[in-house]
Amino acid sequence: MATVAEQFIEVLRQAGVERIYGVVGDSLNPVVDAVRKTRGIEWIHVRNEEAGAFAAAAEAQVTGRLAVCAGSCGPGNTHLVQGLYDAHRSGAPVLALASHIPSSQIGTGFFQETHPERLFVECSHFCDMIGTPEQMPRVLHIAVQQAIGLGGVSVVVLPGDVAHLPAARPTGEHDVLTRTGTVVPHPDQVAELAAALNRAEKVMLFCGAGTRHARDEVMALAGRALAPVGHALRGKEWIQYDNPYDVGMSGLLGYGACYEAMHEADLVVLAGTDFPYDDFLPGARTVQIDHDAARLGRRTPLELAVHGDVGATIRAVLPHVAQKTDRRHLDRMLGKHLKALENVVEAYTHDIEHHLPIHPEYVANLIDELAADDAVFTVDTGMCTVWAARYLSPNGRRRVIGSFWHGSMANALPHAIGAQFTDRRRQVVSLSGDGGLGMLLGELLTVRLHDLPVKTVVFNNSSLGMVKLEMMVDGMPDFGTDHAPVDYAAIAAAAGIGSLRVESPSDVREALATAFATPGPFLLDVVTDPDVLAMPPNISRAQVKGFALAAGKIVLNGGVGRMIEMAKANLRSLPRP
Repeated sequence: MATVAEQFIEVLRQAGVERIYGVVGDSLNPVVDAVRKTRGIEWIHVRNEEAGAFAAAAEAQVTGRLAVCAGSCGPGNTHLVQGLYDAHRSGAPVLALASHIPSSQIGTGFFQETHPERLFVECSHFCDMIGTPEQMPRVLHIAVQQAIGLGGVSVVVLPGDVAHLPAARPTGEHDVLTRTGTVVPHPDQVAELAAALNRAEKVMLFCGAGTRHARDEVMALAGRALAPVGHALRGKEWIQYDNPYDVGMSGLLGYGACYEAMHEADLVVLAGTDFPYDDFLPGARTVQIDHDAARLGRRTPLELAVHGDVGATIRAVLPHVAQKTDRRHLDRMLGKHLKALENVVEAYTHDIEHHLPIHPEYVANLIDELAADDAVFTVDTGMCTVWAARYLSPNGRRRVIGSFWHGSMANALPHAIGAQFTDRRRQVVSLSGDGGLGMLLGELLTVRLHDLPVKTVVFNNSSLGMVKLEMMVDGMPDFGTDHAPVDYAAIAAAAGIGSLRVESPSDVREALATAFATPGPFLLDVVTDPDVLAMPPNISRAQVKGFALAAGKIVLNGGVGRMIEMAKANLRSLPRP
């Protein structure tokens, strides 16, 4: 007869799970042994359970399917917290197995006792314990369906002794929902949305990750309403490329004319975005479209809340929207967008190929140029997110994954591990800050152990650059942000990973080409300028101090690279009605 652990793994296999990320040990041993005996699923050994949760989050985001991580009792599963918060806030369907102490010892202060059924409640849709074999497989089915159906984390707590017991019920066959339906808006909301669009003289569309499958519809609506189109960071990869209406990105890392276009519009349509920075929103004249009704209006007051999938909503409303003919708002915003990009090019690119230490922008721009058209980029929180926002060019096939909602450090390398396991033939590039890489440095050993062809590019400035900037903008002297230089290429080489250290900008292109062409894992350690975000000479103190509002945050207002060429092309060739 199968054990509870073996039944647990069989249910995961029925849900399409192919691997579990974790560290073996004590209370997890029955589950690990069940993996050993089950075809089609493998145990992926990581060096820290936190990295396992990050890896599962990235796998789920790349594939759209359920991914799984696990931690043994006590500290084994408490390590999962950071990665599970990231997965949950990113909407990644992840199931975490939190193994527990022997059931008879729960509540006694036993060795390594924690209360995982309490600990993970805030970072999950479902968190509960299987205390008897009779609860299986039903409770696990519920947990799986919650993660997939709601988009986020489910946590199942399982005492090690219960995992050893014989299963009490047959596993059977169970169809797990893996394809969700489309939310169609109410006809009254469609009519009200059409009326609002027709009344407004100046419409602006602001798009998030919810436009992933609605790109064509967004472009059609923009053409009908002659509306500038901006995006949040998570909407960039779906909406920015080949977009003749593009006016850039809003938010702390924004660029271009997105902020101005939003605030000068008569009607702002928030399409598939739960954009959290309400200071950047106009606070009025706003419509929101979202498939999750709970998100409607929680960031800003709404004139109209539309509950529906973005694509389905636009398809429904478009026949009722009259073609606008006044292009002045659109043309003016496109012009402002180009000017905003041009104004910062000189400050951030002058003599960049000869500047020492190396400009990180130069490195990011070359990564974008040399990386594969279907590459997956994973991005550390901090300045690496700035470089990704400015320089990585989406095309509909590339992916950019980061801890964009939770903002955890050290995510890029473990995210890359999960992304690479989904397809060893696909190029995966980790843009790692030296601060983030140092936090989970042991995951280089995970990359080597599994011979994953991850390309890790370390932006090595011996500093916590984003923290330094935050202090500087707040008028504080930077303190505690710098640390002693580290040769990460030497560390990688000692771990058996191919590596190069680059200190001259003239060597960056060839070194990147070598890294990308080398089979197997490779680490490129690039020594970059820690002061690259020092104020350009033409920026006033008032502008710098107020950078959190778009008019005063020019220090972060990059938006260079290929985007400026696209902006020029848009002004020349915008389709005219």
